[in-house]
Amino acid sequence: MRLVHRTPKCLKGGGPEWKRENVLEERPFGKQYKLGKELGQGAFSVVRVGTSMKDNSIYAVKIITKDKLTEEDEMALQDEIEILNSLEHENVIRLYGVFDERKHYYLVTEMMNGGELFDRIVEKEFYNEKEARDVSKILFDAIAYCHSRNVAHRDLKPENLLLAEKNENTQIKIADFGFAKVATSSNSLKTQCGTPNYVAPEILNGQLYGTQVDNWSLGVILFTLLGGYLPFDAAQTRILYRNIRNGNYEFKKIFWKDVSNDAKNLIQRLLTVDAKKRITSEQALKHKWILKKSEKLEKSDLGANLEEFKKFNVKRKFRGAVKALIIAKKFESLGSTLRDEI
Repeated sequence: MRLVHRTPKCLKGGGPEWKRENVLEERPFGKQYKLGKELGQGAFSVVRVGTSMKDNSIYAVKIITKDKLTEEDEMALQDEIEILNSLEHENVIRLYGVFDERKHYYLVTEMMNGGELFDRIVEKEFYNEKEARDVSKILFDAIAYCHSRNVAHRDLKPENLLLAEKNENTQIKIADFGFAKVATSSNSLKTQCGTPNYVAPEILNGQLYGTQVDNWSLGVILFTLLGGYLPFDAAQTRILYRNIRNGNYEFKKIFWKDVSNDAKNLIQRLLTVDAKKRITSEQALKHKWILKKSEKLEKSDLGANLEEFKKFNVKRKFRGAVKALIIAKKFESLGSTLRDEI
């Protein structure tokens, strides 16, 4: 379940102002790409494999049905395209082209063949603090880059951390910029959005906020990478939100006894309720845990935590499957001419 509220905006005034190069394609999509199997779907979109007719390169194509979009959805899509087009970082998913056609939008992005980062971790037989640190460093670097461009992702969570290849563990990509927004200051945003277990307290409190909400989410992700369980989790949403607002979480001794104090310190600085006092991604890259010698971190075995992590991941995947089923049912009930057309 996502917290979602968007403020409607006027669509007049033309399309996006492309910041890197204009990715809006003039030639029809069907003249440049051949569609393959379905990779996933949402209420108003389908993601399918796309093969370039020019050189047989493989991409992921997000196909959005126009007549299902509200005015707010149109503005959100425009924001997503503008932002993705302005970003060029090895750990941020790349947008290669946009097609604005009569019934659909087609967004062509790089293909992620390696699946989700968390799924890769549970495949491990051995797991130590160095591996968690290395992943965290990549994420901090990518988000620091986004924040240097004044981009707040606003929905960082395991499902949006993908791997480019099946046999490579370091090519991590941050994906799904559907809720991303340019934050001109630390209190320029007000939309309540995100995913409950990872959302920052200032969003829940209805306060104005900026890019620091992402660093809270990274704190939740880092906590889970090291401890194997979520810092904020409750069956009742009311209790979950209360714990987030108050910053109530616990380093359970059974899972944290072998984790370094430096790692716990960084988590505490990320999971700081006051956004003004919360550490930034750029500052996190200079934290002593991130800079610690690999040899020392390799000695911190997280085998027991890995087992807990596997349990968490099974639960996460089950929730995701249920959500996907609900979306699929909704998609079918709405009806679509997409399959008939393509």
